[in-house]
Amino acid sequence: MNSTVLTTLAVTGFTVAFFHAAIPTHWLPFVLVARARGWNRAKTLLVTVFAGLGHVALTTVLGLGLAWLGFQVDESLGEAFPKIAGAVLLAVGVYYFWRQWRGAGICHHPVPGGHHHADEHCGHEAAENSHWDGELKDSELVSQKKGDWAAISGLFLMLTLSPCEAFLPIYLSGVQFGWRGFLVLSVILAAATFAGMLLFTWLALVGLEKIQVKKFERFEAGLLGGLFSIVGLLSMVLEH
Repeated sequence: MNSTVLTTLAVTGFTVAFFHAAIPTHWLPFVLVARARGWNRAKTLLVTVFAGLGHVALTTVLGLGLAWLGFQVDESLGEAFPKIAGAVLLAVGVYYFWRQWRGAGICHHPVPGGHHHADEHCGHEAAENSHWDGELKDSELVSQKKGDWAAISGLFLMLTLSPCEAFLPIYLSGVQFGWRGFLVLSVILAAATFAGMLLFTWLALVGLEKIQVKKFERFEAGLLGGLFSIVGLLSMVLEH
């Protein structure tokens, strides 16, 4: 096991998951719903954790399927697998660079009851202003006709059905490290996701509403492209 590749993969995985969680889709809805419903900080953070559980769980399940498939392929390809996995990561990196160049960014799922329709220009929209204020305005999540559990369930569903797809290539690259690598990456995914969601939710709740995270939205695709390219190259060059 190449410790350099594993360490780089772990650091990259944490970075990807944390910055993914820093995008307003993962914390701003909780803040806006909490203000509309009069939730205190403790309840808001608990709801954030609850919704994050679904988000992490589905991503982990998808990663499990990808890892299992990778293990089967790894048995057949042997030492060639790290090079193939590295090439796949490089291809993913190029894809994200291409999305950044087009200005498409990373499109995320809308909230239940919202009216946003994501298209190829959603990256431009994020660069100027996050769409969540307008989307939640007419959402059932803030409707006083619905109880708190309806809002909590909606937030849970919103995050669960929007897994961290950017982390899946990390799972693929970790196949060469077996189930131990899968468990390490799963723990990193959970830790980074909850850290990012709770940190930015809390900062917004205590009054730092103008956190400059729009740049993360605008350059998320380029950041991911760079990270995946680095890990892909390391997987290919340092496999021995």
